[in-house]
Amino acid sequence: MLATLSGYRAVFRQQRTLPFPVSLSDRLVDGNTRNRKRDESRAICRYICDKYADHGKQSLLGRRGGGLVERALVEQWLEAEGQSFNPPSSTLVFQLAFAPRMGLPQDPAAILLNEGKLAKVLDVYERRLEESRFLAGDEFSLADLSHLPNGHYIRAGGKVELFTSRKNVARWWEAISMRPSWQKVVEMQRAPPA
Repeated sequence: MLATLSGYRAVFRQQRTLPFPVSLSDRLVDGNTRNRKRDESRAICRYICDKYADHGKQSLLGRRGGGLVERALVEQWLEAEGQSFNPPSSTLVFQLAFAPRMGLPQDPAAILLNEGKLAKVLDVYERRLEESRFLAGDEFSLADLSHLPNGHYIRAGGKVELFTSRKNVARWWEAISMRPSWQKVVEMQRAPPA
């Protein structure tokens, strides 16, 4: 299996030339399949969870015995992440983490606007998390995992209160972000390139 990621600047240049929004940064090429390429991070994650369902955390797409109902809950919250959480959080990640690294000025109006949008999404999450430990139920799933990258950069960018000001969101964030596997990812990001 080969996974390739393009550099941020190259991706931004490529995206500006396309007549429609598409991310060219996430691509998985698996030599064992007829249709070998998978684009888009959520599709890649679903593919890996399905292909390697007998390895690792087997309930990422819903508990094995839970069938289609649990899978549907995971898919519902993955869709919520993709449609509601990701748009404002991606803008915040760019403004808080990447614009400074690229020597670009931050846009305070965009930050404020998207903080407000994300706060509304997290208010919905707060109500959902009153009913369950995780978004799709009481088991950690791909729906929770998909929030980690952007949530991490937003918090590292100084917007911790978006998460900590909501009791259930704060509990949920602590539970998902302190998982040893995520801590390993964060550690690897801090390491200088070899």
